Amino acid sequence: MKTYVFNVEMEQDGDGRWGAGIPALPGCATWGYTAEEALEALQEAAQAYLEDMVEAGDLSPDGRLRVGDAPAITVTL
Repeated sequence: MKTYVFNVEMEQDGDGRWGAGIPALPGCATWGYTAEEALEALQEAAQAYLEDMVEAGDLSPDGRLRVGDAPAITVTL
């Protein structure tokens, strides 16, 4: 079992919604009405993304890990 930690980029749209994405996982992005909701949705999306990669035999995210105060999620497989 491994735990992956990914940088998360977040941005609030003009309508107040929040977008969240993981640069190391192209296309893995979500949104929410709050920052917390966007992060929760991103956690679920990242889990599904990595499970699909494992199933395809291609688990090789580029490994951009982070240390700091920025938002992040972890996925354990």
